[in-house]
Amino acid sequence: MSNSKRIHITGTRGNWSGKREGADRASFIIENKQDAIEKGKELASKDRGQLIIHKQNGRIQEERTYGKDPYPPKG
Repeated sequence: MSNSKRIHITGTRGNWSGKREGADRASFIIENKQDAIEKGKELASKDRGQLIIHKQNGRIQEERTYGKDPYPPKG
């Protein structure tokens, strides 16, 4: 099991899964993308980590940080 605080939401075979970086298996699998985002948000908020949401084609759609941002922009 990985201790990573980054959770990726990805779509595969009609389902959406949430998987921590470095983990072998998904933390959860849900049929609806919005529900998967909400579940991922709960986990990322609890861990004070990041949620990375991917499009169906695998490209990153959005990144959200909960807690202190590890890479804050300057200025």
